[in-house]
Amino acid sequence: MSEWWYDNIVEPAKLPLLLCLLAFVATFLLTRMITRMIRAGIGPFRNNVSASGMHVHHAVPGIIMLILGALMSLRLPESPWFEIAAVLVGAGTSLVLDEFALILHLQDVYWSEDGRTSVDAVFAAVAVAGLLILGLNPLSFFDVTLWRDDHSLGARTVVVLAAVATLMLAVVVLLKGKVWTGLVGMFITPLLFVGAIRLSRPHAPWARWRYSDRPRKMHRALERERRLRRPVVQAKLWLQHVIAGEPHFPDDVEVDQQLDREIHAAPAPPERATAKGEAA
Repeated sequence: MSEWWYDNIVEPAKLPLLLCLLAFVATFLLTRMITRMIRAGIGPFRNNVSASGMHVHHAVPGIIMLILGALMSLRLPESPWFEIAAVLVGAGTSLVLDEFALILHLQDVYWSEDGRTSVDAVFAAVAVAGLLILGLNPLSFFDVTLWRDDHSLGARTVVVLAAVATLMLAVVVLLKGKVWTGLVGMFITPLLFVGAIRLSRPHAPWARWRYSDRPRKMHRALERERRLRRPVVQAKLWLQHVIAGEPHFPDDVEVDQQLDREIHAAPAPPERATAKGEAA
């Protein structure tokens, strides 16, 4: 075990990244537990609102920890300070991303539907860190033999064009609403081709621009979304029942109602909608 640890974590210098990830996950879980206890009014924690009505969100200490970790990693790059800096960066990033929705919307949406953006951001960060620890590199196209061994302008141009094409594919996939495919595809490039070719999710910007005047394609996107999202919604509802103390598998009616709330067609672009209104 010690030999595996040295060969796979210590020797390739992945220990700081692993500590950063562990601190990130632990801080997120602890923060969510504390905020739920505050909301429920139980435990030793209280909502930190001053007499003037000011509430210090946990993104504030998160930013401070991020700055301290970044400065420490620059000024004290040797062990164990570099590992301590990694823990500070991981914990601080978790606190900031846990309130990503608040920063994005500039209002407190922590417990609303928009607040799920924070959870999505946290999951995305964990996925990226996990892929890096596994040895995958989003800039792997610069680690090819052609780039290392051939320093000619032609060879470098080929690699740069391949990198630009990959990034353009990633943008198309993200515009189609496939965040996870785009994220993982930056590490596993064939996924980007799959995501770019397949239908857009019905609520995504791509569907708004390309499917608004193509009802058959929008219908196919909606049907495909319902089919693929059904097992995810079933699992989510089951987990909610378990947490609530009523463990049972959700029936089809409950799942369909949740799918109706989550899945919708993207509205037409404003200029197109205005033109149709004037024509009518």
